[in-house]
Amino acid sequence: MAEESRQRLGRGLAALLGDAAPDPEVKAPAVPTRQVAIELLTPNAHNPRKVFDEAALEELSWSIKQRGIIQPIVVRKSADNAYEIIAGERRWRAAQRANLHEVPVHVVDADDRMVRELAIIENVQRADLNPIEEAAGYEQLMQDYDYTQQAVAHIIGKSRSHVANTLRLMHLPELTKRLVSEGHLSAGHARALLSLPDADAVAQRAVAQGLTVRDLEKMVQEQSAPKAAAAPRKPKAEKDADTRQIERELSEATGLKVTIDANNPDNGQVVLRYTSFDQLDAIIERLRQGLHLSGSR
Repeated sequence: MAEESRQRLGRGLAALLGDAAPDPEVKAPAVPTRQVAIELLTPNAHNPRKVFDEAALEELSWSIKQRGIIQPIVVRKSADNAYEIIAGERRWRAAQRANLHEVPVHVVDADDRMVRELAIIENVQRADLNPIEEAAGYEQLMQDYDYTQQAVAHIIGKSRSHVANTLRLMHLPELTKRLVSEGHLSAGHARALLSLPDADAVAQRAVAQGLTVRDLEKMVQEQSAPKAAAAPRKPKAEKDADTRQIERELSEATGLKVTIDANNPDNGQVVLRYTSFDQLDAIIERLRQGLHLSGSR
């Protein structure tokens, strides 16, 4: 039931904001629009969006001067007849530049938890957050309300692997995160830098040289390659038929390349090779649920 309510939360907000296709199971909240003095609105301190592009604000301000605010700002009542913005801070900022005295608002009843959820959903659905803001928003929900990655995924309507992949960006050093926040690097660039101890230096080089994500991935792969690759290796012992059969069964069951390396009859290692984060996420889920081979031995 909790998961269903979270899923409907995202779809319901999208309907309220006019961004979603009609859903027969979800009705848009019957929230009346009213005009409110612009000075009575205050921004949400927990809005995940921290960067507001100046050029985009000027464009929106010009549009508002011409046609007004088409989509009302979503707010909740606060003290002294004031209103806290839940969704639409960019419209509010642009309206101030356009010298509007009043703005249209939808007033909704929402607690602190719902305000944070709605703010993240609205920004993610409109693709307004940069990757670092998105990651910080997910992290805040998990820290403040003990949400799992799966719960956050349900709330925003994304896959768990997307949430996990985005959260990894919080491990980047501060300079690299700033370059991503400012749009100098994409999320793809950022993920390629995660494995590097000197991510800041490589990030600056990527910006200076205008490297594509593929260029950067190639550079990272070359830097991460072991230096002693040319050292002579001891020849591996030939695997017996039983070991090769088990490798085939595991490969068929997982859809991955599986190898078994035995140091001696009593110990060794089983290696599952993945080529994307989604594959790694699938491996984790399969291991959690229990791996069932097609044939028992």
